[in-house]
Amino acid sequence: MIDEGYIKFEAEWAEEPLGDYPQLPELIQYRQQLFALDWIGAYPDGIGFGNISVKLDQWDHFLISGSTTGNIKELTEAHFSRVFEVDIDANSLKCKGPIIASSESMTHAAVYQGDSSIQAVIHIHNKPAWEAFQFKYPTTAADIPYGTPAMAYAVKQLVKQIGHTGLIIMAGHEEGIIAYGLSLQEAMEQLNTHLL
Repeated sequence: MIDEGYIKFEAEWAEEPLGDYPQLPELIQYRQQLFALDWIGAYPDGIGFGNISVKLDQWDHFLISGSTTGNIKELTEAHFSRVFEVDIDANSLKCKGPIIASSESMTHAAVYQGDSSIQAVIHIHNKPAWEAFQFKYPTTAADIPYGTPAMAYAVKQLVKQIGHTGLIIMAGHEEGIIAYGLSLQEAMEQLNTHLL
């Protein structure tokens, strides 16, 4: 069963306009590419999957696609949120923007915390690759579900082992794959190299 699209952390969300960020056009561009590849999207029941983020100047601040945006064909600034505080132990975060942050925000934060040089994170769904690459690439344990502190810590530990560019399979999150790098282009290249 796909366990996706539901926020499991405690979110303190300030609903307000996103503001002007120079990273946003590129973030939207890559999200559209991922949507076209069906790596970000929605299942027939309407539950969305996949998300994308880019780090801002502060190491713990990032822009991320919002919750329930997977089924929207073309995103705008109205579909992103800024995460500015994360507490993995408390399974809580603070965000602001026109929409609440994605249900995978905690995992994105863990990647950024794992290596401060990382600038972009992409979370996709691809069942054939997920099945084929488990334990061939760094993989979280099958009993760790998405959106939990356990998943965040498992991902953070793998990032520390792998370094600033990589691919992680989430065995306990059906179809879930994370790619990350020093730029959105580098994160996307991880996916293109291994999945296409």
